[in-house]
Amino acid sequence: MRISELKERKIVRRATRNFDLGGNRIYNEFEYDLPFKADFSGSEKQREWAKIIDMIPFFLIFLFIFKQAPILSFLFSIPSVVILGSVTETVWGTTLGKRIFRMIVIDDFGNFPNFSTSLKRNFLCLSNFYPSFSEYTTKDVAFGTQTHFRTDLSMHMNNKLCKTYIIKEIQLLKIKKLLEEKK
Repeated sequence: MRISELKERKIVRRATRNFDLGGNRIYNEFEYDLPFKADFSGSEKQREWAKIIDMIPFFLIFLFIFKQAPILSFLFSIPSVVILGSVTETVWGTTLGKRIFRMIVIDDFGNFPNFSTSLKRNFLCLSNFYPSFSEYTTKDVAFGTQTHFRTDLSMHMNNKLCKTYIIKEIQLLKIKKLLEEKK
């Protein structure tokens, strides 16, 4: 059984226009089998910060130990993070930055990804920082209604192509249990 094949049963209650004899609204219940949602809220920002945290030690090593210019230190830290990140994700399922945020990488079977899959997803991460632009409105007593623009970076393409998931550590037991039940 794969994580992509897991389903969660959700019950949705919808109000009707009818009331019972006690004056309480009558609700209809609908059951749905929805795909299992492995991601978590706030994963975008946490993944961005985890990647930055992964790059900082390499940047500092190239800057101070190897005496490189800051731009070269930054550029050299990118392949270093890709390669070391692939090794640590294969062995421990996480990197330094992901460890701080208690995130792990698993494949479609609930295991740590193999080296080639991890290397592929880390290389794809480089092309993953494509921005999505959105507009939102705020209302304030002092300034009235204001429209702002927001730029968000999306980091899901590499996981979709490699069939991997970034989850919280506490979700792993739930996922493993669901996978065992479906066997």
